[in-house]
Amino acid sequence: MDASTILLVDGEAGTETERLLGTVPHARVGNTPLLRLGKLTAHLPRVQILGKAEWTNPGGSVKDRAATRIVRAAQAAGRLLPGSGEHLLDATSGNTGIAYAMLGAALDFPVTLCMPTNVSPERKRILAAYGAEVVWTDPADGSDGAIRKARELAAGEPRRYFYADQYGNNNNWQAHYHGTAEEIWTQTEGRITHFVAGLGTSGTFMGVTRRLRELKPSVRCCSMQPDSPFNGLEGLKHMATAIVPGIYDPALADRNLEMETERAHGMARQLARTEGLLVGVSAAGNVAASLQVAEEEAAAGREAVIVTVLCDSADKYLSERFWEEA
Repeated sequence: MDASTILLVDGEAGTETERLLGTVPHARVGNTPLLRLGKLTAHLPRVQILGKAEWTNPGGSVKDRAATRIVRAAQAAGRLLPGSGEHLLDATSGNTGIAYAMLGAALDFPVTLCMPTNVSPERKRILAAYGAEVVWTDPADGSDGAIRKARELAAGEPRRYFYADQYGNNNNWQAHYHGTAEEIWTQTEGRITHFVAGLGTSGTFMGVTRRLRELKPSVRCCSMQPDSPFNGLEGLKHMATAIVPGIYDPALADRNLEMETERAHGMARQLARTEGLLVGVSAAGNVAASLQVAEEEAAAGREAVIVTVLCDSADKYLSERFWEEA
């Protein structure tokens, strides 16, 4: 493969969302491209970094996968039925909320989200466009404050809300076990040696890692998280100081990498200016962590095919000042 290679999974007659949510034929979730970051690894012999371009999902992020499976499971259980008036309720830093709002608009159920007030202006505008109700929480409390508020609302009005609880809902990681991991395996033709992904709800890392380990036990799976409680990696958790997601298993990772906000910002600029890719901050953090692994593998003289997740594009972060830095 050369630096411009784009690997694709051929779409089936029904995409993941069409199979799960047959009433939403226009929503196409999954089967996202796998992009080779050729310039980034040009100096590293026998090493490749490949990124799943999750912004090609209809809601613009990897979170479409988990949201779709969570909603489908709820509807199969008789919840969130069209016109029922029951609200989907959850805490979110943005992307899962956008996915819920998209599905709620398409499937005719209201969506209430708890979210810190310091999320990007772009996220706020997207949620308003979809018609979601947002309960704003203290930015100093981060995603944990939003979680506590969602729990409070769910406990206070259990008949009004279906609490989706993306942080504790097994459908989150199962979406990646059955979908994302299988796509990666097919797209790399089983050549993957490393998987790298950040920890927010931890669903992507948990699901992909569990399935890849079954397919190829030698795969090394590295999780990434912010290096401190106060950071600019929106959507990611510093597990040592945060409310730990119920679906998170700390024993699953072969290794955990810490990421500085400034390093992620620098990688976002680098990808834009050298690869022509505008990606979000968590995606850039994933790539920076992958490059760390790539350099270590190259230094040891080993071949490596490192796959990571480009969680979303930069369209929700363009108001951030770091883009203007040299």
